[in-house]
Parts: sequence; structure tokens; C-alpha cells
Amino acid sequence: MKLELSADLERILKSLGKSDLITLLTEQISGSDLNTLLLKVFNEKVKKSSPNDLLKRYAENRFVHPAKVETIQLKQLEIDILKAAANQGVSPLQLSPVAPLGCTSVVGTVDQNKVISALRGTEVVSDATNLIALHIADLIKYNKYSREDYIRFCTTHRHVRAQYFGDTPGMLAHFHLFCMVTSGVDQGSYDFEKKSLWEHIEVYRTIFKTLFNSNIEVIFSERSGYKDSAGLVSRIIGYGNCLELDDVVISTGAPQKENQYYKGLQFTIKTVIEDREYFIGDGGFVDWTQKMLGTKKERLLISAIGLDRLLV
Repeated sequence: MKLELSADLERILKSLGKSDLITLLTEQISGSDLNTLLLKVFNEKVKKSSPNDLLKRYAENRFVHPAKVETIQLKQLEIDILKAAANQGVSPLQLSPVAPLGCTSVVGTVDQNKVISALRGTEVVSDATNLIALHIADLIKYNKYSREDYIRFCTTHRHVRAQYFGDTPGMLAHFHLFCMVTSGVDQGSYDFEKKSLWEHIEVYRTIFKTLFNSNIEVIFSERSGYKDSAGLVSRIIGYGNCLELDDVVISTGAPQKENQYYKGLQFTIKTVIEDREYFIGDGGFVDWTQKMLGTKKERLLISAIGLDRLLV
């Protein structure tokens, strides 16, 4: 298959006189040998750098500057949110700053160019739910965790994403998220989907009620990936209505079936804090553990809310 190359890559390969260089590096040497080669390249590049070069790179690199958020407030918010989730049976995890190379793009629909790929077979974490899903799949595959109940994990993590949005408000090179992931097995009648999703909503309801004295609205939108997405949304909304959560507003949004990230449905979380409206997070079902473990019986729900925006 012919490689699709950008104009910049074609220019670089032409200047080197090595039009087949990318093919050689990806197909003719092993991953460990490529890592050894790249380590040497970067080592030699760094040897030629001066302290002034380093300072210049710091000034020009948008990924390395401190966040514009009050540090102690952010840390306290993390603790308060993790405690709220733990009190409802969701186990906090402290994730690594890096994930296996391809963590975001191999099972998801995210382009690898939106991630900061690194050496030693890693990438900088751009979506903690991917890494938690990998952790869960590892626990299941090697029988390290009982499947008698759902597997529930959460984390707060600083994310880095490579796409550039210019000065668009709220679009940051790195940002903090609170994430939750719940894993289970299909029991029929959308049992996992109904129970796990409303568990997530109850955590968010508690967080915003206790920490911000605000209510939440949950907006459901159909996605493809289930045989009956409309029926899935209807059953989940019906289940939520039976819980009598009078302070949670339920609404529906336009179907987004062309977007393949979530399966069956996506839910968006909206809240109002001190007269300011926030579309603060979202979630939905994904097929990542199905792909990693090779069984259609696996079910996985992910969700996240942004923390930086709540403090600035």
C-alpha cells in the first residue's frame, strides 16, 4: 500500500535522497531497533544544544508552559472529586504520565498526529480513559480481578493533545480531567448500560451538588454501533426516570451517528455555576475491551469532566 505523505514529509525525504526512508524504518527494522536509533538521534541533537537553545525552545513550545490555573485550588478540587467518587464505589487510580504507543489510536478513532508520540514505545497520555481501559483489559485477561461485579476506576490526570486551536477559548495544549471507566459483561436487556451509566451520572450529580451547589442536565444523543440506538437511549432514559432524581434534568440532542468514537449513545453534562453555563463533560459506551479481549460480551463505559474551566 502506497504511503500517504504530506508536502512537508515529501520535501524532507527528497532533500535526504531517501524516498523510501519511512518504509524502511517502519517495515525493515524492529520496534526496539527503531527505538535505539531514535535515542541516538535525539542524544546527538541534544549534545549540540546550548542553554540558550534550551531557553528558546521553552519559549516557543506551547506544550511546556505552566497551566493558567490556581494550583492549590486545582489540587483541592482533585481530592474532593476523587473522594466523592470513592465514596460511591469507584476506585481511584494514579496513572503513569505515559501510555503505550498507539494507546489512543489503535482501538479508538483518534489520529496519532493528535498525540505526542515518544520514545521507548510510549506516548504522552492524551486520554486517560484509554489507559484505564488497557489496565482493565490486563486485569481481565490475566484473571487479576473478580468479574462478579463491575470494575470501576477513576482518576484525575493532566492531558496533553497535539492539535492546535489557536486562541480558541477553552482549547488548551494541556488540561486536567476527572475520568471514570466502568467495565462489565453483557447480561441482556441493556442491564449493564442502564446501571453503569446512571452510576456515572450519580457521581457527577454528587460532585456538582456538594462542591458547587449546582444541578446538572444530562443530554443524550444517539450514536451508531448498537442494533437499536434509539431503543438503547429510550431504555436508559426510562431507567433514569424511575430513579426519581428530581434535580437531574434529562434531555435529548440530535443524533450523531457519523461520529464513531462512542457506540450507541453519547451523554453530555451541562451545569450552571454562579449564572455561568458550562458544557463540562461527556461520556458514552466504547468497544475498546471488546477489541482487546476478542469478545463481543465485554461492555465499557467512559466519561470525563474538565477541571481547569471550573477554576478560571
